[in-house]
Amino acid sequence: MMVVEDEPELAGALCEALTRESFAVDVAYDGGEALEKYAAHDYDVVVLDRDLPVVHGDDVCRAIVAAQRSTRVLMLTAASAIRARVEGLAIGADDYLVKPFALAELSARVHALARRTAPAAAPVLKRAGLRVDQASRTVTRDGRSVTLTNKEYAVLVELLRASGGILSAEQLLEKVWDENIDPFTNTVRMTVMKLRRKLGTPQLIETLPAAGYRIR
Repeated sequence: MMVVEDEPELAGALCEALTRESFAVDVAYDGGEALEKYAAHDYDVVVLDRDLPVVHGDDVCRAIVAAQRSTRVLMLTAASAIRARVEGLAIGADDYLVKPFALAELSARVHALARRTAPAAAPVLKRAGLRVDQASRTVTRDGRSVTLTNKEYAVLVELLRASGGILSAEQLLEKVWDENIDPFTNTVRMTVMKLRRKLGTPQLIETLPAAGYRIR
């Protein structure tokens, strides 16, 4: 996902809060930068400040809508008037949040929008004795509690959502890490290795050489 906010302190706070929720977050500080990043990446959700320099947030929203992707837009603004909110939604925003707001509410709205970008997934994912409750973010294997880092949890969820399909390392980088990650890193391999160790035996995550990973 991408956060577009010209106030660095607020942008940093939003990025930190959403990263804790296992989102991969890119940040843009003006509308021009946002459009450049949007052209290069496929984002599920864009948190978009309306009053942006270089290119106004309204125009960024129009460009996102015109691209006809599945991206959802949560627009932020300091204007609390109903007319301003109606204008933002009429442009094509999927949701609207007035500053100041609680980070918990922002997170809940982003999660709701993210669920609308893909086919509905069961709130509890199960496979071969593995159980992931996405509401409580708890993981168990054959009744044993498994403690995972945010990245390990996000990788596991993506693999389970693939329903036995193969996800390449590049796809996992795109879904779980942000744009600053080195595309030649071995981070995915190391994360999967730690995940396998924590999930225990028999091994559930299969590596297919030159292809990627899948849950058996």
